[in-house]
Amino acid sequence: MKIGMLAVLNEHSVDPATFARRAEALGFESIWLPDHPVMPVHTSTPLPETPPGKGEIPEHYSRMCDPFVAMAMAAGATTRLKVGTGVCLVPERNPILTANEVATLDAFSNGRVLFGIGAGWLKEESELLGADYPHRWTQTREYIAAMRELWTKDEASFEGRYVKFPPVRLYPKPARPGGPPVLIGSKDKNALRWVARWGDGWCPILLTPEQMKAELAKLREECDRAGTSYDRLDLTIMRQGLRGGRAEVQAGLRQYEDLGVPRFVVMLIAKRLGPDNFESELERIAESYI
Repeated sequence: MKIGMLAVLNEHSVDPATFARRAEALGFESIWLPDHPVMPVHTSTPLPETPPGKGEIPEHYSRMCDPFVAMAMAAGATTRLKVGTGVCLVPERNPILTANEVATLDAFSNGRVLFGIGAGWLKEESELLGADYPHRWTQTREYIAAMRELWTKDEASFEGRYVKFPPVRLYPKPARPGGPPVLIGSKDKNALRWVARWGDGWCPILLTPEQMKAELAKLREECDRAGTSYDRLDLTIMRQGLRGGRAEVQAGLRQYEDLGVPRFVVMLIAKRLGPDNFESELERIAESYI
């Protein structure tokens, strides 16, 4: 089982390079950085995964560094560690600039980028940054299609509803032909259809092994309907952690592995990872998971 960590790094935390070096030394496969470029002060959108009427947005959502800058620092300080977005809010970013950032990072890291993507859940943030919130997944699909044109063609052009450009050149190309894997991080009612049709993988959060088993059966059906291969998919589960000591954690990991999910990402969203405590926190996790 490949073990990754999703962490919030900011002005109060350890820096990304130092964090990544220690994570690689301990045997972690990947680190993932979340993406909220800006947080409006006044919002009415409820926080996902909470009961209706609850879910005030926690402070750490306002203190998330730019994932691509942090990933570049992490990749530059390591040789094997993969760096991922967990997840990049695609419709909130210019697709041409994002394509260049992803391609550049993948090229210079020798193909170590995992491009986890989402469409955003916070209406006020999405609209502030130019997303068509009611149709944000349609916009996301189109942006990814445009990025793939830029990653794979010497002279790429695109004509869509949200993005249009004449023949252009974009370099460097990603290290991997076709670009890094696009891992869809969503549990939307249509998410499995999107994964089957135009994604390279799926990285949902907070699913138990029983829930994951049921969803993967549906995903196989969606792949059959779309005429795509289920076996090509890069599957990841992201959770805040498994209970118990090493034996219980390892047993929990095997449940996902037996389902064909080869990567478990420990979500450290609310953890303070300061210069004084990040090493002990990483060592604690490594003792149980690696």
